[in-house]
Amino acid sequence: MPDFISHLYVFILAAFLGVEVIRRISPLLHTPLMSLTNAISAISVVAAIELAGSHQSTLATFLGTCAVAAASANIIGGFMITDRMLKMFKKRKQQQHNP
Repeated sequence: MPDFISHLYVFILAAFLGVEVIRRISPLLHTPLMSLTNAISAISVVAAIELAGSHQSTLATFLGTCAVAAASANIIGGFMITDRMLKMFKKRKQQQHNP
């Protein structure tokens, strides 16, 4: 029972943090689908870290580590796309024409 309570606590904490991350993202920068995908990946990272660190079995540790790597790559990709979108909206410097 204490294991269940600690897992439930981590899940609720991860869900709360995911909701807060979604609220802080400007709607002009992300579509709702991209925001939700990044939040789900963030929740997955928290759960995978807990699984990898629990040392229940070698298989659980290996799968947790793989899940951390995959979800982290997804989050990093989401931030890279956001950075690229921000660059698209920046004003371009006026090129000077030399006569």
